[in-house]
Order: sequence, then C-alpha cells, then structure tokens
Amino acid sequence: MSYNPEILEIDSVKDAAIEMTKIGATGIDIMAPKAVFFVIKLHGVRNAMANIIKQEALSIGAEAAVNAGTVNCSVERTDVILMGTLKQYRMLIEKLKNNVSELPEIAKELEDAIGQIE
Repeated sequence: MSYNPEILEIDSVKDAAIEMTKIGATGIDIMAPKAVFFVIKLHGVRNAMANIIKQEALSIGAEAAVNAGTVNCSVERTDVILMGTLKQYRMLIEKLKNNVSELPEIAKELEDAIGQIE
C-alpha cells in the first residue's frame, strides 16, 4: 500500500484552512497559523538587538541566523534571517513589542510584513 505523500504549498492561513477543510479537520483556526512557514530578512540590525532577537526567536521554537561576529560584538550591525511559522512570528512580535531600544519598532515592521501573509 502506498500513502502517496504530497508536498503542499501553503502560502497563507487561507491556503492552510482550505487544505484542512478538504480533509474534514476541526480546530482549523488553531492549526492554520502553524502551517504557514516563511522566512523574513531584516537588514542592518545593531548587534545587541540582533542577539536579543535571536534569543527571543529560539525561546519560542523559531530560528534566527545572524553574522558570526554578532555574539562577540566584533561587527556593529548584521542582517538577521528569521525562520518560523506565522504563530511563532506572532509570539516573537509580542516579545519584541515589550522590549528595549528599537525592538518595538522592529516588532511593528515585522507585524506589517506578516500582515501580507495572513
């Protein structure tokens, strides 16, 4: 017997909800944001802020890639590549909103960016 694995391209919560509805799933409003995975790149983030973003991302199960010199502050700024589900981004945004320095501004920009996905 073959189960015919099929890779689905889920680009939005709507796409996820449609696929889940097709199979008769319940709890779609809870699961759909977990089905949308995407990558966002932030440009020129101060290393101290990048370190906090990485720690906060890791704390919620997301990921953040930064320049190797960020941890020891041998670079002043770094681009940050964030990887996670829509649900994780929502959690990260809430953490950054209540943080220091320019992190609330970064949270707002992330919120605007994910608004295009939903």
